[in-house]
Amino acid sequence: MYTSVCKKRVRYGETDKMGYLYYGNYPQLYEIGRVEMLRELGLPYVKMEDEMKIMLPVLSVEAKYLKPAYYDEELTIKTILKEMPSKMIALHAEIFNEQEELIHKALVKLFFIDMPTGKRVSAPKELTTALEPYFKFPPQK
Repeated sequence: MYTSVCKKRVRYGETDKMGYLYYGNYPQLYEIGRVEMLRELGLPYVKMEDEMKIMLPVLSVEAKYLKPAYYDEELTIKTILKEMPSKMIALHAEIFNEQEELIHKALVKLFFIDMPTGKRVSAPKELTTALEPYFKFPPQK
């Protein structure tokens, strides 16, 4: 299992009339978590798309809104990879408020596409190699 953690502050323009983070903005938090996780693993999106010609379209999102996030609140975005990616990658997102309460969770599934052909491909070897130590039993890192 691999877990990545980053922070994001709720901006005024992201809130609704109640002062809550607008529900449609949560997928952007998943994206922030996903991008930072891949960067930590040495595979930033710019490298995947520009050099490796691989993109990651979203297949599905399953979200659960537990409590609201508020304007100017610093959120913790936890992105968890529970299974080694193959032709698909399933990311579990957990969003915590400043009191460290779980306020939102989601499951985001994406797949790997070869940009020149538009066909599905397996996860890049660079990604699976970087993740191998976290999926061995017992974990090496």
